[in-house]
Amino acid sequence: MSNIKEYPLVDTTEPNLLEQTFDYGLPPMIHFDGPAIEVIDGRQVEFDPALLKSRDIVITDTTFRDGQQARPPYSVEQMVKIYDLLAKLGGPNGVIRQTEFFLYTKNDRETLDRCRELGHEFPECTGWIRAVKGDFRLVREAKLKESGMLTSCSDYHIFQKLKFKSRKQCMDSYCEVVDAAFEAGVRPRCHLEDVTRADIEGFVLPFVQRLMRMSEQVPDKLKAKIRLCDTMGFGISYPGVELPRSIPKLIYKMTQECGVPSERLEWHGHNDFHKVHVNGGSAWLYGCDAVNATLFGFGERTGNPPLESAIIEYIALKGGLCGIQTEVITEIADYMKSIGLPIPDNYPLVGKAFNTTRAGIHAGGLRQDERIYNIFDTTALLNRPPRVALTDKTGSDGVALWVNEFFGLKGDKRISKIKCHKVARWVTDQYEKHGRMTAISDEELETQVKELMPTYWEKYKG
Repeated sequence: MSNIKEYPLVDTTEPNLLEQTFDYGLPPMIHFDGPAIEVIDGRQVEFDPALLKSRDIVITDTTFRDGQQARPPYSVEQMVKIYDLLAKLGGPNGVIRQTEFFLYTKNDRETLDRCRELGHEFPECTGWIRAVKGDFRLVREAKLKESGMLTSCSDYHIFQKLKFKSRKQCMDSYCEVVDAAFEAGVRPRCHLEDVTRADIEGFVLPFVQRLMRMSEQVPDKLKAKIRLCDTMGFGISYPGVELPRSIPKLIYKMTQECGVPSERLEWHGHNDFHKVHVNGGSAWLYGCDAVNATLFGFGERTGNPPLESAIIEYIALKGGLCGIQTEVITEIADYMKSIGLPIPDNYPLVGKAFNTTRAGIHAGGLRQDERIYNIFDTTALLNRPPRVALTDKTGSDGVALWVNEFFGLKGDKRISKIKCHKVARWVTDQYEKHGRMTAISDEELETQVKELMPTYWEKYKG
């Protein structure tokens, strides 16, 4: 029986721009038209994406922990500045709910103190320690309410790295540290390192169930949290994938079979297979409330979920800004670049050329309707107007536009196209005399502006 269905042309003289999804004033909305379905233990389980609107999904930050494992340490002043910007970006509703700090050095403790002195409610400052009872002295001295602790759960770690003689010895050791946290009045956040390469039924689920039973004996503010750590990036969001790699199944087992509330469950991913962002979004979808991220995905090895992309995904799922100040993404990127963090030109949202079209469209065409080549209103949301690369079709107007944007000139300070004529002539010659076929790079233009407009260069760039 054929499934072919006839679709007659719907003729119209007016465009259908699908603005219910592509509202240019926001990132494109993510609309679902049915449940997400996964088969778990032979039974179909439905996950309702509509609940994302009402659930208190959040972003947590590990820029100062995992992020620092991929670079030379930040200075105290740099971390305080970044923390202040994170608070500004996440807004008063605490979309960026927590961040975590090392506690081992004098600089670590000074940074923590100075960040808390800023008085921000969010992101809450938390710690990170080894699963060693003595480390809770550091947490107690820092007067933190919560700290992560490393509870590696794959046999690669239990036997090959940590050299435990048995799984029981390992679990007992971890639970002793959890008890030490309870005694210290600190909520333990147990980081299940390498969970996507672990024996889920043989170790992970018994361990988490034991943690939930232990948590029944303490006040709500101390009950253990669980962080699912996809340490090697093995997690898969596709339906039908088997454990331990299945994100839907992992989260279902945590929430439904181990009794971990969604608000006490967190996803921490790595980007070894280029899946880190979609895996974080999938964790939200399937019932994990917190996605752990770093600024620009900069973290150990291949990095973590990019925090700025998680912000955009959050808006797309929630349908509004929710107090987020998206333009701070650009402010943070500018600051991070100023202290030496490398951001590729084509990096989404913040790269130098992320909203520059090189398709030969000229400045006039872009002005007609910038939506054709721009993902959303990047001027309003990111303080980054869309740009065009200069080609044989650009003309002197386009050259003048580029020069004024490069110097950051607006209004009466803008340089006329007549005064840009030498650069415009150079551009034209590239195509007419030299037969060039490609767009002209910003670096080439900067060189020509410096050479051909030295007075302006000295005034604005000297």
